[in-house]
Amino acid sequence: MKIPFQYNDGGRSAAGYQGNTGDCVCRAIAIATGAPYARVYELINELAKSERKGKRKRGISSACKGVYKTTQKKIMDRIGATWTPLMGIGTGCRVHVRADELPSQGKYILSLSGHLAAWIDGVLHDTHDCSRHGTRCVYGYWEVP
Repeated sequence: MKIPFQYNDGGRSAAGYQGNTGDCVCRAIAIATGAPYARVYELINELAKSERKGKRKRGISSACKGVYKTTQKKIMDRIGATWTPLMGIGTGCRVHVRADELPSQGKYILSLSGHLAAWIDGVLHDTHDCSRHGTRCVYGYWEVP
């Protein structure tokens, strides 16, 4: 199945950042909100400073290396995004990254396995087609106002 896809780095290269990195959270937020990449990058790193370290946490969140779920939630609350869960314990995958299973209008940040991606008006926006040909499961999504 052909997934509607548009290459979008969220303004990363325009902001002067180079190379490949694990910045999907920063990129997805910048794309879905239209906020400048550098501003989102700074926000993530600022919120990460207040994170607590623990036995199972290997450090704190980083805009370029990964963001823990608790910090993702703080950011989404700040931008006024609302969460819609699409999976529960034992329910199995019911929604995939496909145009016929996701909303056709609006701005969303999809929560996938180990990845976040922007979904805008029925089109996947990312640096690569992360849909796995329409088989990748969506755990839930944040609707961006």
